[in-house]
Amino acid sequence: MKLVNHLQEIGVKRGDVILVHSSFKSLGIKDPEQIILALIEAIGVSGTLLMPALSYLQKPSEVHDTNRTPTCIGYLSEYFRCRTGTQRSIHPTHSVCGVGRQAHEWLDDHIQDHTPCGPHSPFNKLLHQHGKILMVGCGLQPNTSMHAIEEYIQPPYLYNPPIIYTITDSQGKTYNKEYIPHSFMGGRAVQRYDRVEGILDEGALTVGQVGMAKTYVIQAERLFQEALNRMRSDPYYFVELIPEAG
Repeated sequence: MKLVNHLQEIGVKRGDVILVHSSFKSLGIKDPEQIILALIEAIGVSGTLLMPALSYLQKPSEVHDTNRTPTCIGYLSEYFRCRTGTQRSIHPTHSVCGVGRQAHEWLDDHIQDHTPCGPHSPFNKLLHQHGKILMVGCGLQPNTSMHAIEEYIQPPYLYNPPIIYTITDSQGKTYNKEYIPHSFMGGRAVQRYDRVEGILDEGALTVGQVGMAKTYVIQAERLFQEALNRMRSDPYYFVELIPEAG
């Protein structure tokens, strides 16, 4: 109940669609089911809970299996992926998992995209449908929805040449599909998504605590407006460039 109260205090409401990034250790609890149940209770039966299930560390030569390929972004996201009833969108590097009343609406058409965070991805949809982004104990840096905003601007650092991935969907069908992956200049463009704290006011960014974890709640539509405007004037605003050696 304490976790639910914390979530309500920082602005999570019934009916919300929330995308949760997290550091499980920071919560100060032992059972990951506690925070999952608290999130589900806070948004109620009319809400939808989403978590990234990124697998970008998997080699393109390996088959991406929607049912089996693990996430590479932490314990809670992997626990959620494996939890009974969780659905997963189809994408070889930037899939999303979800439960709730609108989970199918948010996840099913991700298969249509050819980039990590294209128009059918939950990361992009969140920016236009009153979604909220919760950063639980992980700071503001690992905010994948920022990639969706970058795809509107397409700064020079963003993309690599297309790659053919092999995917096995949730029904066991295997096929090949071409995707355009993100590049970030081979690691020379270092992400600085923490800079959103300087462009969002209190109405768009709330800071509080869930369990023992410092937690940020971001109003996704406001993030889209402010970050897009900033990148239109400075496409490199949310990265730092590391000079090439030599």
